[in-house]
Amino acid sequence: MKKLALVVSALALVLAGYVAGARRADAPEGAATKMDRKVAFYRSPMDPSIHADRPTQDSMGMDFIPVYQDEVEAPASDVPGRAVVVIPADRRQLLGVRSEVLTKAPLSRSIRTVGRIVPDERRLHHVHTRYDGFVEHVYVDFIGKFVNRGDRLLSIYSPELFATQEEYLLALRGAGRLSGNQSDAAVRGRALVDAVRQRLLLWDIRPAEIEKLERDGVPRRDLDLYSDVSGYVIAKQAEHGMRVTPADSLFDIVDLSHLWVLADVYEADLSSIRLGMSAVIETPSAPGRKLRGQVTFISPTVEASTRTTKVRIEIDNPGGLLKPDMFADVSLHVDLGSVIVVPQDAVIDAGDRKLAFVDIGEGRYEPRELTLGAKATSGYVVISGLSEGERVVVAANFLIDSESSLRAAVQAMKAPSSPPL
Repeated sequence: MKKLALVVSALALVLAGYVAGARRADAPEGAATKMDRKVAFYRSPMDPSIHADRPTQDSMGMDFIPVYQDEVEAPASDVPGRAVVVIPADRRQLLGVRSEVLTKAPLSRSIRTVGRIVPDERRLHHVHTRYDGFVEHVYVDFIGKFVNRGDRLLSIYSPELFATQEEYLLALRGAGRLSGNQSDAAVRGRALVDAVRQRLLLWDIRPAEIEKLERDGVPRRDLDLYSDVSGYVIAKQAEHGMRVTPADSLFDIVDLSHLWVLADVYEADLSSIRLGMSAVIETPSAPGRKLRGQVTFISPTVEASTRTTKVRIEIDNPGGLLKPDMFADVSLHVDLGSVIVVPQDAVIDAGDRKLAFVDIGEGRYEPRELTLGAKATSGYVVISGLSEGERVVVAANFLIDSESSLRAAVQAMKAPSSPPL
């Protein structure tokens, strides 16, 4: 407590020296002001808890400082350690006190971060066979090749598939001989044809190839496997002559016309992130080119090593401008709505709290403890402590804060002690 008192005293001396110097520039008015003020008691310049009822000196020969009645009787404040300050008009001008009116206005801010471009997982397609076989020929023979939907990927010889083709042709011939017959044998024959045909369809044999089989009447040794999607081949395991099973992934094909950007957002900014908010993406490969997307997912976890959360942004990729694993600069647009913003110059950081002084008229300045929200370009969003229409001090507020601390200390020590020997 004694250290705090010494700090307060030092600040008061600085303020008193500043004001005294200003008064010396205009001695008559300063003298009149001093004569109009009534001295309540005198205090030690080094320890404000030591009072005297008459001018005296401490053991080091330093004069006690007068404490005036208006300082002792300053209005009470709701902020611990601070008091309402009353400053005459001449001192306000000398100190350069200036205040601004707080108003509500629409506000937005941008959260800038970095992200990594990755494929849209919903547009990734793994190519498998539905039967065992052997690769006869690979048409897509390198990674990175673009394929259209319906393009041939490879041809496969499958003994099981070859036998099923023969079974289908036999069933067709049997059903053809019994065509027009309504006997049970004819019905079973048509059912067998439908069953074998359905098996071929479930093995991804295209209807056009089944029709060709019906026309030719000869089973094919190998059949082609086609792509169901358009995109780039990003993985390829198929090689000529290899044996494949339904468990083998032969190709990975991804559509890169629509991508994801995984952006890292720090914990302090998470409260401002909302699903559907807009984002602007820029990459070093296309300086000046801005692509717009939307936030579609916010990870429910925080990465322990970076203290960030992944935010997913979906974005179109015109002309293949973006490529997976690129880094991107991300700007997330946050709409804060209509809010009160206190100027940055008005906020006093007292360490464990934030303070501001409100001009309540007639030269009185009331301290307020603030709860602040997001930082904007012009200041901070006010959550509590200030209201629309109030005037907040934006210049000389640190000098006012020093005097407010001093007056609060004086009010806490109204009962004077005996003068030192």
